[in-house]
Amino acid sequence: MKKIITTTKAPAPIGPYNQAVLSGNTLYTSGQIALNPETGELVLDDIKIETKQVMENLKAVLEAADMTFENVIKASIFISDMGEFVNINDVYGSYFNEATAPARETVQVACLPKNVNVEISVIAVK
Repeated sequence: MKKIITTTKAPAPIGPYNQAVLSGNTLYTSGQIALNPETGELVLDDIKIETKQVMENLKAVLEAADMTFENVIKASIFISDMGEFVNINDVYGSYFNEATAPARETVQVACLPKNVNVEISVIAVK
C-alpha cells in the first residue's frame, strides 16, 4: 500500500514527484533543498543557514507522516563542496541524538537542483 505524504510546511515539488511516500511503515522522502516553503525563495545566505532550511523542510515532511527524526534510519546527503562537510554536519547532527543517529552517506556531486549547495533525503520507519 502506497500513501502520498504532502504538507504546505515544506516546499511543493518542482517536478513529477511527491514530498514523500509511505509504504507500509516505511517513509521515503524526496530530497529537500533550501527552499523556504512560505516564500518559495532559496535560502543561500551561508551553508549553515541553508542546511538548517533543508532540515526544517525534512522535519515538516516527517511531521506530516506523524514521525520525527528519531524515526529516521537512513539519510543521504549530497553536497557541491566537500570542503563544507564540517559545517553541514554540525547543523545536520543537531537534529539527531548521536546514540541513535541513522546510517548515512555523504557524497560530493557536480551540480544540484537550482544550483544549491546541499540536498538531503531520508528513509524513516514507524
